Amino acid sequence: MDFSSAFLLAIRALSRNKLRSTLTMLGIIIGVGAVIAVVGIGQGAAAKAQEQLAAMGSNMLFVGSGSVNRYGLNVGSGQTKTLVTADARAIARECPSVQQAAPGTGIGQQVVYGNQNWATQINGTEPQHFEVRNWPFTSGTSFSDEDVAQSATVAVLGYTVHKYLFGSANPIGQTIRIGNLPFKVVGVLAPKGVSPGGGQDQDDVIFVPLTTVQKKLLGQNWIRWILVSAVSRDASYVAQRQIVSLLRDRHKIRAGDPDDFVVRNLADAADAAAEQGSVMTVLLMIVASIALLVGGIGIMNIMLVSVTERTREIGLRLAVGATEEDVRKQFLIEAMFLGLIGGAIGIAFGIASSLLV
Repeated sequence: MDFSSAFLLAIRALSRNKLRSTLTMLGIIIGVGAVIAVVGIGQGAAAKAQEQLAAMGSNMLFVGSGSVNRYGLNVGSGQTKTLVTADARAIARECPSVQQAAPGTGIGQQVVYGNQNWATQINGTEPQHFEVRNWPFTSGTSFSDEDVAQSATVAVLGYTVHKYLFGSANPIGQTIRIGNLPFKVVGVLAPKGVSPGGGQDQDDVIFVPLTTVQKKLLGQNWIRWILVSAVSRDASYVAQRQIVSLLRDRHKIRAGDPDDFVVRNLADAADAAAEQGSVMTVLLMIVASIALLVGGIGIMNIMLVSVTERTREIGLRLAVGATEEDVRKQFLIEAMFLGLIGGAIGIAFGIASSLLV
């Protein structure tokens, strides 16, 4: 008996038990769909995590002020006052793996425009900050190096601040009040969304020249952080070592003494997120594969039941000249048909589910 004849006989046999065939395929549909959906969702979650980290900046490192030991008590990061703007200049100039470095400091303040007000973070920085973080503008431009040199009262608004203070109005050229000082709005940043991990709104911020914050809002000459962009992702680890070595030398820290600063590499966070995503995907794949295995066992059981129920048909076919191979071929084709149709529907179901999620 040729394949086409066996295929037609298999289809005819399955059509006589439509409900049973459908329920048998359901196990394969769920199994295949679950595997594809789990892999798709896992990869999507990993991609989303990487996207959020990429939104923080390109090959970025964070250099922050460190801890202070007071009478044997470490009071935590951000307490030292040894990090200065000159450190940022030195990092950009003397570390070959560093592309750019932007110093910064900040303060929380109430901002007023007309009859609207909003409490937000005021970050003082320099123009290269927006390049380090790959942060585009929706309107206007950044303040300039000349504004930083002159401690100008100009401001760049984050999307959230723009929304709450101005709504749909154009803020460029308008004057807002930060504390007791008037600031002219020169730019509005594109929305970044929440930061990975902490869930902080990155758009709830106003950027002004660093010297303006230092001299007119805080009255300090030190900075709280330096954002550094490495020349590439791989070079970020080399840049991290170069920055540590340079700052220890500049701050005259002796061998064996702790750093008075911290250096964090966003590539570490990206690698950790990717590893977590891979582990979770593997675990979910194992669970989904069990469903697929159960579906396969279901087909096997139905085929065994079908053989038992059709002993007379099998005997009659053998009596009129069919071989055992012909009989085996028919049941294998039935199982194959159920697996292929169920698999095809499961693939469509899995893709649709992963896209929906």
